[in-house]
Amino acid sequence: MDIYLQVFFIFLFKISTALDTIDSSQSLTDGNTLISKDGTFEVGFFSPEASTKRYLGIWYASIPVKTVVWVANRDNPINDSSGLLTINTAGIPVILSHNRTVIVWSAPNLSKQAQDTLLLQLLDTGNLVLRSKNDVVSGIYLWQSFDYPCDTLLPGMKLGWDLKTGINRNLSSWKSSNDPSVGDFRWEVELQSNNPQLVMWKGTEKFYISGPWTGSTFSAIQRLRRNPIFTFNFVSNEEEVYYMYILKNSSVFTRIVMNQTTQDRKRYTWNDVTKNWKLYDAVPRDRCDNYGMCGVYGSCNINELPICQCLQGFRPKSLEQWNQLDWSLGCVRNKPLNCSKGDAFVKYIRLKLPDPTNSWVSKTMNLKECEAKCLRNCSCMAYSNADFTGKSSGCTIWFNDLIDFREFPDGVQYLYIRMSSSEIGKGNTTVKRVGIILAPIVFISGMLMIWFYITKTKRAWREAAENNTQIDQDYNCYSQEMEAVFQLATIVNATNNFSINNKIGEGGFGPVFRGTVIDGREIAVKKQSKSSGQGLTEFKNEVALIAKLQHRNLVKLLGCCIQGEEKMLVYEYMPNGSLDSFIFADERKSQLLDWAKRYHIICGIARGLLYLHQDSRLRIIHRDLKASNILLDKRMSPKISDFGMAKSIRGEQTQGSTNRVVGTYGYMAPEYATYGRFSIKSDVFSFGIIVLEIVSGKRSRGFDHPNHSHNLIGHAWELWKEERSLELVDSMLMESSQSHLSEVMRCINVSLLCVQQNVEDRPSMGSVILMLGSEISLPQPKEPGFFKCSDASQPQYSTNQISFSLFDPR
Repeated sequence: MDIYLQVFFIFLFKISTALDTIDSSQSLTDGNTLISKDGTFEVGFFSPEASTKRYLGIWYASIPVKTVVWVANRDNPINDSSGLLTINTAGIPVILSHNRTVIVWSAPNLSKQAQDTLLLQLLDTGNLVLRSKNDVVSGIYLWQSFDYPCDTLLPGMKLGWDLKTGINRNLSSWKSSNDPSVGDFRWEVELQSNNPQLVMWKGTEKFYISGPWTGSTFSAIQRLRRNPIFTFNFVSNEEEVYYMYILKNSSVFTRIVMNQTTQDRKRYTWNDVTKNWKLYDAVPRDRCDNYGMCGVYGSCNINELPICQCLQGFRPKSLEQWNQLDWSLGCVRNKPLNCSKGDAFVKYIRLKLPDPTNSWVSKTMNLKECEAKCLRNCSCMAYSNADFTGKSSGCTIWFNDLIDFREFPDGVQYLYIRMSSSEIGKGNTTVKRVGIILAPIVFISGMLMIWFYITKTKRAWREAAENNTQIDQDYNCYSQEMEAVFQLATIVNATNNFSINNKIGEGGFGPVFRGTVIDGREIAVKKQSKSSGQGLTEFKNEVALIAKLQHRNLVKLLGCCIQGEEKMLVYEYMPNGSLDSFIFADERKSQLLDWAKRYHIICGIARGLLYLHQDSRLRIIHRDLKASNILLDKRMSPKISDFGMAKSIRGEQTQGSTNRVVGTYGYMAPEYATYGRFSIKSDVFSFGIIVLEIVSGKRSRGFDHPNHSHNLIGHAWELWKEERSLELVDSMLMESSQSHLSEVMRCINVSLLCVQQNVEDRPSMGSVILMLGSEISLPQPKEPGFFKCSDASQPQYSTNQISFSLFDPR
């Protein structure tokens, strides 16, 4: 069971003139409702799905699907339609049933009473409030539903504590879709230290934690960033501690939901046909988000196998259990601490900060003072800044064992962990001074040794390739990144000796064969041909890169085989082949891809690219993204393949340049094809081309139109300027896309944004995914690249889109 918070977006607006208020002389009976002034929310009695029990709840009035955001009597349902909501003689909102004889629910006793008439009003925010009739502007309420959330957090609601009243505003899951009573999971602000965090509980056990607030986000929620849709803040002072978000655009509907039984994470977009919500984000995202997954001093990396590793300077407490993938006992230091003889600290970077339950915070102390304070206390195990925005400031120190680490490849957080001075050679000032003197010498010597080793290794690889010698040992380092290094005999048997009947394709690397290994798994074997334009460099590149990548929208490399002259890559088998075999195929096969499937493929490719550009351990630029390199699994989900041309870049780097331009004409960005400058935005350009091909069913390369000489980009651009973009849509799609026209137009708009001439104008893949999956207004695209040139004026290459190279384009 996958339990997580969901954030949803929807775009609607509605004005209502229905009643939004009752006074103490009135009641709301079952069958009647109140509707907020702007028509967004409605309060009344309802029954969830298949249930016949009645509850008083608040839901969206503006959308056809009843989406309940608050339930009053969630643990005490009414069995008939006798319920009514009223204000009793004590001035307290109550739900009565059976001719007002049974109290089903009542608001908590109020700390103060109004002297005049009381009103119960449903506000445009979805907040049901009790207020004085004469108090219409202060915003101070005698009671409000926002103080007692159920499973949903709305904009303007506070998740957290009112320390003056003791109110703990937390989310708790429904037991099921038919039962809104309190479930097993709870999402709240934990106050056990002066370093609060968000905690998801499963019963009495922590299930997920956000980590401490670092000034702009929570330590574990790296994706919580400033955006055009909402703002957010975390407030912690003597009176209250809470998280809250506010919409920038009131026409956007959002909700955060604490789920109980959702098992699949999908993105949904609202439209009149599907009538559903779009999933924007969710936590936990993966196994590494599970609390304490790797035990104390163990760090989780979802891109590694196994996912748990001990921090540097630590080892598994029980090697036997660790090797059995039981990480619960965690790790211990290689050398124990000795506080009396002096310890020191090691800096660890790009980590989620550990559970702050046993921590202490100072907002005024600097890092040097922080270290001194921690060193004086033998129970202090680590310290760090409290605020990582701008110039890092403040001090956080942790006591006792540290737990719940996770690696973030692009993270900016760091942590100093206490270690034995004998472990790191930092026992006294003299050693530090010697270290400062020796460090440059050691560094230069090390660089010279590395340069010598790389030069020697490259020479050995060249000689091995030229002399057709055995080079298995050169690739032992890659076997740890993959499931296996396959023997040639195994692959020969699996592919029936590379039978022509097993051949499923051919690319720039060589032929691709389907095979079945002894355990019954189907595999795809890429066999390098002697005439391949891709050589040893591309082979090593693909093995080194893709073996480190794990994502559902990237093809999985199972292993490799290097024996004599034979070089082969072994992948998971994709039964539906490549995307181009569908969208450019005959009418029968093209019809198998209706619009829903094509949209699913577009979004999947976008997610895969976002992972390569931003979320993977290495920042990857693919450089040869095209329809034939998008493979489809049995569910028609896309997987990006062929990383022979890919480039990895590190840190904050987003671009590079080369004298050797590689890729496929028709997909390459203009700055790359002309000047050899590649970046993540050149991949974005290629993605835009693929989207145009998916929508139109036409190849970018070789496109021909009877009325003009423009290529596919130019054709799409002219139709866009003339507001005739629907003429671009594949005739095979006209029936299935009629109910999704806004979605189709959004994809065309996004594709033209991706292929803009100016690199800076193109969106990132993160922005692309947001634009594809929401109803926010999109910017108008500017002039695209390569739209003025016809294919006829360009060099002609073979029509199977084999990758090619251009040398020294400048």
